[in-house]
Amino acid sequence: MIFRRYGTAYQSVDLNFDSLALNEIAFRRNREEAIPAEDFDASFPVLASHELVADAEGDVQDATEDVMLQHLEAQVEEIRGALGDGEILVVENEQGHGWPKTKQKTSNLVVDGENKLHFHYSVAPPLRITVRRRP
Repeated sequence: MIFRRYGTAYQSVDLNFDSLALNEIAFRRNREEAIPAEDFDASFPVLASHELVADAEGDVQDATEDVMLQHLEAQVEEIRGALGDGEILVVENEQGHGWPKTKQKTSNLVVDGENKLHFHYSVAPPLRITVRRRP
C-alpha cells in the first residue's frame, strides 16, 4: 500500500502517472485508509529511502514522455513488490515544495537531409519514497 500526506493525515493513494495530464506525476486518494499524521510519524519507523528518477528519448513527444513515466512507475512497483509483511510505501515529496516534475529538452536532428525533432524527458527533483513498518 502507498500513503501520502494530505494536511493532518496520511491517506492511501494509487499511482496516477499520465503524460496527458497537467501534473504528470500524481497520486489519487483511494480512501481505503487514513491515519492521523501525529500517530503515523510517531509509530511508523522508516526502514529505507529511495530517490527515483527516470528518463527517455524519442521522436514523438507524448510517446517519449509516456515511456519515461512507465519507467518511473516500474521502479515504484518494484519497490512495492519487495515489501515485507506490515511494510508500506510513503511518498515523501510535498505538493508545491519539491514535487517531482517532468522536464523536456528538445533538439533538432538532421536525418536524411531533413530536420527532425528529438525529445528527451526526465524527472526532477527525484520522487522520494520511503519504506515504513506498521506498528
